[in-house]
Amino acid sequence: MTKKKLMAVLLAGVFATGGLFASRASADTYTIQPEDTLYKISKQFQTSVEEIKELNNLNSNTIFVGDTLKIGGHDEKVYTISPGDTLFHIALAHDATVDQLQKWNNIDSDLIYPGDAITVSGPQQEYAKSEVKSATGGTQAKTSTSSVPDTGRTMTVEATAYTAYCEGCSGTTANGTDLRANPNLKVIAVDPRIIPLGTKVWVEGYGEAIAADTGGAIKGNKIDVFIPDLDNAYEWGRRSVTIKILD
Repeated sequence: MTKKKLMAVLLAGVFATGGLFASRASADTYTIQPEDTLYKISKQFQTSVEEIKELNNLNSNTIFVGDTLKIGGHDEKVYTISPGDTLFHIALAHDATVDQLQKWNNIDSDLIYPGDAITVSGPQQEYAKSEVKSATGGTQAKTSTSSVPDTGRTMTVEATAYTAYCEGCSGTTANGTDLRANPNLKVIAVDPRIIPLGTKVWVEGYGEAIAADTGGAIKGNKIDVFIPDLDNAYEWGRRSVTIKILD
C-alpha cells in the first residue's frame, strides 16, 4: 500500500471517530392488539402503566384495538458526517454494521454527505419473552402475551392479585416457595379442592403459572395471581378470566 493510500485510510478512521455527536429522545410505538390491557403492555415493555398513560396523554385505562401507543423511549445517538467518512468506518466506530446504519437511516446506498446527521444507535430491544424454570417448579416472569395453549381443561374464574408484602402475608406460599426471594415467579393461589397444588395453569392476561399457594378468601372458582409490584397488583384489580389446567 502506498503512503498516500495509507494516509487516506487513516484519515477516514479519524474522521469516523472524531465527528460531532448529539442525542435525541426517541419513543418506540406499539399497535394495540385484541385482549391487550395497559398492564399487559407495560409488562411486555418493562415500563409502568402510569408512564404509558403520561406519554400518551391518557386519562383512563381504556384503550382500543388498532390504536398506536408510544412506549417508553431511548436516547438515540446522532453523528454528524465529516469529510472522508464512509458508512463502513462510521459503523466500525460505533459498534454497528453498515446494514444497521442503512436501516436506521432509510439509506438505500453507501452514498453519504458531509454535514448530514446520521443515527448510529438502534431502537431499544424488545423485552425478551423467555421463561426459565426454577428449582421450586415455578416459572419466572415472562410477558403476559403468551399464546393460548391448545390443550387443557378450560374454566372461567374470578381473579384478584396479591403481593408478597400484603397485610398478613408471610411471603412464603403454601408449598414453601419464598416469593420475596423469588419475585419473578409466576404463582397463583387456588382452592386445592378445585385446582390441586402443584398444577400448571395458564391464566388469561398473566401467562403460565404454578398453583403454589392458598388463601382464606380463595374458595371455589377464584384465584389470586402473584404480582411483585403493589401498583401493578392494584392495576390488575378484580376480573373474570379464562384459565386452562395444563397438567
